[in-house]
Amino acid sequence: MGEKSRLRRSISRWANASDQHARDLRKEYADSGIDRIGEAPERQLVRLRGTLRTVTLRPRGGVPALEAELDDGTGVLTVIWLGRRRISGIAPGRSLQVEGRIGRQDGECVLFNPRYELMP
Repeated sequence: MGEKSRLRRSISRWANASDQHARDLRKEYADSGIDRIGEAPERQLVRLRGTLRTVTLRPRGGVPALEAELDDGTGVLTVIWLGRRRISGIAPGRSLQVEGRIGRQDGECVLFNPRYELMP
């Protein structure tokens, strides 16, 4: 019985930490004039801010492509720069503002070659 309660406590701590992280991100990136990833419309010009979770180099159709996951606490968006192997300043944990049109590819929201600004 003690084993089970320890497991439940561990799971509860883990769940609360991720919820708290999402709340912190939502609070940090709440700003007028900035769209939220979870509510951003497709095929319309949007401006989003968030933190980069991952950055990977993944070729698409024989062309190098730098992919990054942008998270603002309301959702995650895949940002793709075609023809780029790396971009100075683009790294996991970095805050970023992007502007472009969201599309869908393989069921996920993507933003190709956005305008971007590194945030302090």
